[in-house]
Amino acid sequence: MRNKAVVLINLGTPKAPTTASVKEYLNVFLSDRRIIKMSPLLWQPILQTMILPHRPQRSAKLYQKIWRKDGSPLLTYAKRQQELLQERLPDFRVEIAMSYSEPRISQTFDKLLAAGYRDITIIPLYPQYSGTTVGSVYDEVQNYFLHTDKIVDLRFIHSFYQEEDYINYYADKIKAKLQQTPVDALLFSYHGVPVSYVKDGDPYPKECYDTTQRIMEKVGDVKYFQTFQSKFGPSEWLKPATDATLKGLPHRGYRKVMVIAPGFVADCLETLQELEVENKGYFMSHGGEEFVYLPPFNDDPKFADLLAKLVQE
Repeated sequence: MRNKAVVLINLGTPKAPTTASVKEYLNVFLSDRRIIKMSPLLWQPILQTMILPHRPQRSAKLYQKIWRKDGSPLLTYAKRQQELLQERLPDFRVEIAMSYSEPRISQTFDKLLAAGYRDITIIPLYPQYSGTTVGSVYDEVQNYFLHTDKIVDLRFIHSFYQEEDYINYYADKIKAKLQQTPVDALLFSYHGVPVSYVKDGDPYPKECYDTTQRIMEKVGDVKYFQTFQSKFGPSEWLKPATDATLKGLPHRGYRKVMVIAPGFVADCLETLQELEVENKGYFMSHGGEEFVYLPPFNDDPKFADLLAKLVQE
């Protein structure tokens, strides 16, 4: 019997594009102390009385715009990559889990341990490390085993932005797209985090900068910018901001841009809606002429090839 397993873990998604489902999802997500580093005594009243009564309805309308016939894009692509990785790793059992929606990390571990798996590789599907993503996954995995004797051999993949296959994937796609559609500049957009988290030691922005530099070393002499998106709340977040940058680029002579989001492995609300619709609108309404969005891996088998190498290294 095989006793080795791989668990692919991503953020999560509402069960459906409805206000009730989005509210349930956001309540779990925004209650994570890694996401909101504020005392629950202060934060929970704000969350329950000021955010959850209003934000889910607005977000549900956005989810409805990206929802597919087979469900949430994030979950659909995760399932497809699970299948592709399983084909490449016949001696492993491959499962998926989500931090804030089903299948939850605890549910997936329950299933694996009940089936006798005692050697498990954890791959958070975030190329760059941040305490808000990979750190949160690590906490939950460790907490699952805390004060129990259900101890197994665990291998935890911290980040994978430095992998050559990852860098080459984006560099090759960018160069191929530039041959089809020349642009004035590239814009790399990463999900932002509060500046205070970085001051506390989160290495995330450095890994984002390293990612961009590594990709551009292979792309060559093309003008590029790096920005951060998805700001939430009143605190200071990493800059420059994606939306403000895109509004200003046409006035600086960059009217044709290609936008890349290397921090995401699959399209989701932050790419399909925030980048490809909202930020495209900002750019075009401020004098932009052409906005090209380069999708992440999604269901590309090359991502499964990359994951298989990570497991077998």
